[in-house]
Amino acid sequence: MITTSLASFIINLHIDGIPLFALEKAKLCFTDFLGVSLRGSREKSSQAIWDTMESIKLSPGDLSKEITVLGHGGGGLLEGCLINGISAHALDLDDGHRIAQLHPGCSVIPAALALAEYHDKSGKEFLEAMVAGYEVAIVLGIMVNPVHRNKGFHSTSTLGVFGAAAAASKILGLNFEETVNALGLAGTQSAGLLESGHSGSMGKHLHAGHAAHSGVISALLAQRGFTGPSSILEGKEGFLKCMCSTIKEKEDLVDNVTSLLGQFHIKDVYLKRYPVCRHLHSSIDSARQIYKELQLKRININQIDHIKVRTYKTAAEHDNYYPETPESLRQSLPLSIAITLCGGDLGVDDVKAISQISPEVRALSQKIAIELDEKLDHLQPHKRPSRVAVTYNKINMGGNELNRYSIEKTTLLPQGESENPFTKEEILHKFQFLNSGYDIRKLEILNEMESLSIRYLMGNFN
Repeated sequence: MITTSLASFIINLHIDGIPLFALEKAKLCFTDFLGVSLRGSREKSSQAIWDTMESIKLSPGDLSKEITVLGHGGGGLLEGCLINGISAHALDLDDGHRIAQLHPGCSVIPAALALAEYHDKSGKEFLEAMVAGYEVAIVLGIMVNPVHRNKGFHSTSTLGVFGAAAAASKILGLNFEETVNALGLAGTQSAGLLESGHSGSMGKHLHAGHAAHSGVISALLAQRGFTGPSSILEGKEGFLKCMCSTIKEKEDLVDNVTSLLGQFHIKDVYLKRYPVCRHLHSSIDSARQIYKELQLKRININQIDHIKVRTYKTAAEHDNYYPETPESLRQSLPLSIAITLCGGDLGVDDVKAISQISPEVRALSQKIAIELDEKLDHLQPHKRPSRVAVTYNKINMGGNELNRYSIEKTTLLPQGESENPFTKEEILHKFQFLNSGYDIRKLEILNEMESLSIRYLMGNFN
């Protein structure tokens, strides 16, 4: 049974059995999470959930039991992991896994962090739980996607809840039966629709917080003897049947999950440069290369005649030419490329300033044609390819003839993937760029986090 196989993996995972490369990647992902969440806490969605939780006053009377709510202060266990999850996903700058098609960190880390801080666990215990949660969420994603995603489900939430429950179960030291119950309870709360992102709403942010919150609730209930369905994944009316109905035979999946567990897929988690959907990043990388050449050739934006983007199906579907909110801009390939070609990059401030985007950028976005390229589509999901071609006009030396030229750049995988990773120094720079004024030296404490209390550690991040 798939659910019980996951539970066995969770309870049998120990820090001594986790390879060094997985632990180092976990610490890098945690560093990235902290930087992204601190900056994300200033977003409207994070402030709204903080204000809501404050208004119903769920914070504990015993301040020694408060947990860190990044960017806001302290709060209760459950609202803390909910708010931290929303903050982590609010900028669309959080980590992800290409094949699993989900963002594991924004649900797994808030769940593990909340319980580890509440129970004053060590950094070693936190990392152990974090790796367990990433592995469960990613393995499930590899197993069910792209079928599950193509039905409109947001795997960050629907599968992230299992990862959050796994991490929470590990922190709480649940036994096998309790862990099975926690996974079962998590599965029955699995939710999240991609329409929330496509429509340009903040619902996508809620998905991450909900998954973290539900994972913690599931583990806490299981600890108290609350039972959950042990067949939540493979049952006749379970997750696979209801949310992945065209998936292959369950018997094959049991063998598949067993072989996938323990490969420490956290090693393949990507980190992000741009605060937009990952499917846009290859095109933006290509556009940045073209921008540099245009600058060298002293070509201005008004000389661009047209732009052609050829890419894979999922990326090509992000064709909103008229986004009106920061959330919808994060799903807009045309405007993301136009901003990049005008300024050479795409940052958080560019997205937030959507109401102030210049007519020049808007006009350039209308010159972009997006095409599905079948050859590039066949490379997906192992690659996320995009080919961008910019055609521009230039008057010849004599000044009497207008010539047309093109620059084309192809990106098979955006920067940040395991095949083309960011360095630790680049992630630290990202942290500081997002949180100007923060004393970056405080992050040095993460180098020795295994031996420190999480409660002590988190005192450095508020």
